[in-house]
Formats: sequence, C-alpha cells, structure tokens
Amino acid sequence: MQQSGHESFKEIVEKFVDLKNTSELMIDLAYSALLLNSKELAEEVQRLEEYVDRLHTEYEMAVLLSRFREEEAKGILGLIRLGVVTEEIADAAAEIAEVVLRGIEPHPVVRLVIEEADETVTYVNVSEGSLLAGKTLREARIPEETGMWVLAVKRGEKYVRPKPDLKIDPGDVLIAFGYAEGEEDLRRLASPSS
Repeated sequence: MQQSGHESFKEIVEKFVDLKNTSELMIDLAYSALLLNSKELAEEVQRLEEYVDRLHTEYEMAVLLSRFREEEAKGILGLIRLGVVTEEIADAAAEIAEVVLRGIEPHPVVRLVIEEADETVTYVNVSEGSLLAGKTLREARIPEETGMWVLAVKRGEKYVRPKPDLKIDPGDVLIAFGYAEGEEDLRRLASPSS
C-alpha cells in the first residue's frame, strides 16, 4: 500500500531526526569513552553505528520511494546528501570508539586527563518505584542530587538524547557520568529497593 505525500514526508522527517539525534549522541558517547577510557561506552557506540547503518538505508529508501513532484526533485538529492553526511558523523564516532576498543595507547595528554579524572560512567535501571519515574530530567535534578550527568537514556533498543523535558519512564536505563561518589546516590534514586 502506497503512502500519501504527507505520510511519506512525515516518515522522512522522523527518520532524519532519528539519524541526526543518534549521530550526535554517538559523538558524545565516543568522546566520553575516550576521555574515560570506557570500553563499555565504546561498545555502545559500536552498537549504535550498526543501528545508524540500518536507519540510513531505511531513510534513503523512504526518500527514493517518496512521491515528490518533478519540481521538488533537486531537493531529493539534498535529502539524500543530508543522510550520507549524518551517517559519516556516526562512522567518525565509531572510529573514536575503536581507539578505546583496540586498547590503543592514548596520547600522553589524553592519558593525563584519564589519570586525573575522578569521573566514572554508570548504567542504572529505573525501577517502577523509583523517585525518578514520571519526572522530567529537569524535575529529577540528577546533577544537583548526585553529581552525575545523564549522557543518554536507553529505552528498549532505542537511545534517546537527554533533554530537560524528557520524561523518565520505569524500565529506562540511564547512562550517566560524573564523580564516583555520586554513583551510589544515582542508583538509590533509580532503584530504591536495590
């Protein structure tokens, strides 16, 4: 069944927004993986790169199968180029993460930053009875309460960039970094019974 022009346009926009947000998230996670020498974060970047590859193909197919009018044809090429550039950003993030995964010795400046860092990366599951559940990130005041900053929210198989108005749901996994002392505080907020 063929989509209407409006439905096709909406699908293209949704896929591009997902591509853009995921590639931006990957850059954040890749630099964090590098600075914190976190194989766990680097592996997340690699998983996201595979997701972006699939999403990019779906995006291009949606653009190519869309029913644009002839005078809009030049714009289609622009849409395809946007997708290619966004996927290249994701590939660059994966290359940064690869440095960590291969165990390549970091440059002395980066090594000093890693050694001096008091930060850690943690993953916490938000339980049903969590004090965070149902609140937005702004309302949860995680940095103020714990000293930890949310890098990403994993919701099912999808990663969401943290925005102040993002509502935290039970079942979400918060990927956060910050001072090691705040890790336990964040765990208590996310899963009070654990």
